[in-house]
Amino acid sequence: MTSENNTQIIDLSKLNSSNTSKFGGKASNLGELINSGINVPEGFAISTDLYFDFLNKSNLKEKISNLIQHSNSLKINELQKLSNQIKELFNKTPFDSDIISSIEQEYKRIGSSRVAVRSSATSEDSMEASFAGQQNTYLNIIGFNSLIESIKACWASVFEARAIFYRNSQNIPHFKSGMSVVIQQMVQPDVSGVMFTLEPTTLDPDKIVIEAAFGLGEAVVSGIVTPDYYVIEKSTQTVVRQKHMQQTFKIALNDENGNTGMFSDINNQNINVPLTPEESLKPKLSVENLKRLAQQALLIEEHYNFPQDIEFAMKDDQIYLLQSRPVTNYSRGVVDTKKISLDFSNADIIIKGAGASPGYGAGKAIIVKNLNELDQVKKGDILVTEMTTPDFVPIMRIVSGIITDKGGRTCHAAIVSRELGVPCVVGAYDSETGKTATSEIRNGQNITLDGSEGNVYEGLLDIPEEQENQESSFTTNTKIYVNLADPISAPQVSERNVDGIGLLRAEFIIANIGKHPKQALKEGTSEEWTKELSDNISIFCESFGERPVVYRLTDFKTNEYRNLKGGELFENDENNPMMGYRGAIRYINDTDVFELEVNAIKQVLRKYNNLIIMIPFVRTPNELREVISILNNYDISIGKGHKIWMMVEVPSNVILINQFINEGINGISIGSNDLTELTLGVDRDNEKLEKSFDERDPSILWALERVISAANKQGITSSICGQAPSFFPDLTERLVKWGITSVSVSPDSIDSTRNLVYRIEQQF
Repeated sequence: MTSENNTQIIDLSKLNSSNTSKFGGKASNLGELINSGINVPEGFAISTDLYFDFLNKSNLKEKISNLIQHSNSLKINELQKLSNQIKELFNKTPFDSDIISSIEQEYKRIGSSRVAVRSSATSEDSMEASFAGQQNTYLNIIGFNSLIESIKACWASVFEARAIFYRNSQNIPHFKSGMSVVIQQMVQPDVSGVMFTLEPTTLDPDKIVIEAAFGLGEAVVSGIVTPDYYVIEKSTQTVVRQKHMQQTFKIALNDENGNTGMFSDINNQNINVPLTPEESLKPKLSVENLKRLAQQALLIEEHYNFPQDIEFAMKDDQIYLLQSRPVTNYSRGVVDTKKISLDFSNADIIIKGAGASPGYGAGKAIIVKNLNELDQVKKGDILVTEMTTPDFVPIMRIVSGIITDKGGRTCHAAIVSRELGVPCVVGAYDSETGKTATSEIRNGQNITLDGSEGNVYEGLLDIPEEQENQESSFTTNTKIYVNLADPISAPQVSERNVDGIGLLRAEFIIANIGKHPKQALKEGTSEEWTKELSDNISIFCESFGERPVVYRLTDFKTNEYRNLKGGELFENDENNPMMGYRGAIRYINDTDVFELEVNAIKQVLRKYNNLIIMIPFVRTPNELREVISILNNYDISIGKGHKIWMMVEVPSNVILINQFINEGINGISIGSNDLTELTLGVDRDNEKLEKSFDERDPSILWALERVISAANKQGITSSICGQAPSFFPDLTERLVKWGITSVSVSPDSIDSTRNLVYRIEQQF
């Protein structure tokens, strides 16, 4: 094995969480488990570097790029055809001989005739985008040639139709993330399943939930059988609730296929094996085995210090752990349906199932029997199907609710629904009558579902628009600030688990004052104007105590100033106010107006030490220097212990970030709205350009990483106060990983953002 290949193909036991970028979350987590003493089937992993080498050296990257360049406009069935073309390219492209030799050496080392080949994609296993089953897994692979075929098939699954759609919808470059592959000894389990170290629907942290079925765990994860269900109290490790389900078949090894040791059909290694009536009624797990599994689950949760979603298998009463990942819906809080009053008294239940994702959904039911019918589902509909697969994910993102005939709380439909925050009922099946959701619900029928209780009702019930989330109790290294403007809301918001105000907008206060500052000067009421501004800023400082309040100096555009009393007398009618007379240049040119605001700030600083001044819309380092000099003339300066930040919202701020920092500021805060608008040349208020305005465009991501890195190197604070972190958790994940000091979000996103940031920080 060459030295290069020695770093690209590696024993699982040599991996840990620091290897995630090269080997993905699945492989790295398995290494963590092995090194903490957990029983994991022996194996090795192939790094993402080898994946990229394969694409580049074989010219596959260029060929695939040409095929997918217009994939944004394709329908689901067209994406399927495109995906098949790409898979065929992978299949026909050979490995280099030295790579073949390196893989064969590791394959022989683990000494198993049959292996499991699993994806370990860096994006699939990220904290926010880990949708179950985005890439493929191949079980019971026999023979080296079949192993090579399976590895290439795992790589090709990066371009499954569902994965292409997902990346397009999230504006993620198709070659941004690589694919690692895990190869492990194959366990032929008697029983397998999934464990959650909290109740996955209610997020009760005092419970462990276990779902189990006979045979391979694919039956549980895919939802083709409804598993046994056990709830265990953590403190006593006793079973407090259980439900046994009849299982008429199990998924197991197909003994008649591929026993030559040379070739095998990688997609036909497992079959449905019928169970006898006696076998079908047996409980899957004994009380003793439940206790042993619970103990393992608690060890893993303790190791990661975060709730875990764990796949397991049992053979001859020996426990094998196959995967562990964070519970992906934990960052979102939970909809407490008990606090919402819904009148079900006149509603008839159509069918009952298991509540899998909390919340209420109402809409037109669309029955989907196969993938070709997915195009019939429109935004706001209720998806009704036997069971979802990863190919359903694009549609699951737009519906108001999901109902399946089969599956338990840990099946694909349940996991993805919770990740998306879509109400879901699974296992909607009456064992006595044989009735199912797809047989009892009419196509086009108006229905309402309760994702907590598992009931499906006739008709459209009136659902309140707002639903409450549980407050986050986590403490994070990355500060979670809030964007505020209304003084009335300050006392209430200050009681939340929030570290300060990252953006206090002056414009709301001045709009309430209602008078243009030049009109106040003209009338001789400038002192009253200043006092009213000072009094309102003081409300925020008083409410937040020692926590910082970042006050953005007035950034009215000319068209906004014109709406104030007297505004038409002092403001020109500009053709492009967005790029007109605003921000720092106003403070420099209109010093008499700026003096009113500075005097208000001075009054606040005499009483409170938590106010930070932020200068917006600074076009050049010289402008920043002049504004700092003006503030200094009023005894406001860093030298006197005050804090002064600059907003990063003009492309020149990004290009010359180090020059701006060198002018002498304590911190920067990124205004992602303006920065995106000006960088992409997109009017965010133009509905025709709505799709073009995206804070996750590669150019914006580059800009964000650049300024955060510069701030870190120069030892100053970095923050973001645009709307992006409130709407895009995947962007927040990037910001935290780049080392941003704080994230400022809208009040309704405080808890979900803190939960998300906590989870991300636990990976470090």
